[in-house]
Amino acid sequence: MAKKSKKQQQSGGTPATVALTAAGVDFTVHAYDHDPNHSSYGEEAAEAMGVSPDRVFKTLVADVDGSLTVAVVPVAGTLDLKALASAVGGKRAAMADPTLAERTTGYVRGGISPLGQRKKLPTVLDDSATTHATICVSAGRRGLEVELSPSDLATLTQAVLAPIGRG
Repeated sequence: MAKKSKKQQQSGGTPATVALTAAGVDFTVHAYDHDPNHSSYGEEAAEAMGVSPDRVFKTLVADVDGSLTVAVVPVAGTLDLKALASAVGGKRAAMADPTLAERTTGYVRGGISPLGQRKKLPTVLDDSATTHATICVSAGRRGLEVELSPSDLATLTQAVLAPIGRG
């Protein structure tokens, strides 16, 4: 697993790492060899990095009343769609079509980052993130995670903090 400093990321990277560098926040990149046969991208990331699954967050794209919305929840649990809808003032939520999610965010499934998306979408971060000094989210491709403070992630994505994860 390789760690890269902000300076190393300036010479190239994903839209997520470029956005982090431009914002001047502290972050660490963790790279690992992605196994295409693994059943869960998030659990694979936690295992590969040796990080507790409650500190590794997955980025999911949902449709809330006809509008795409990003949900960031721990890989150790699941997304509560009703809670997500409520957090953004909606009535109903369903998982978005994967092809639409990829096209809208500019990332592939398993590598969707809440940062540096092609189109800025409303974002909700599970409030359990605030119990950790740092959390890990996708850095924009499979096999690449970024570790940063939950407050920096919330600020950069203009996220609403709400209890949207279920353990």
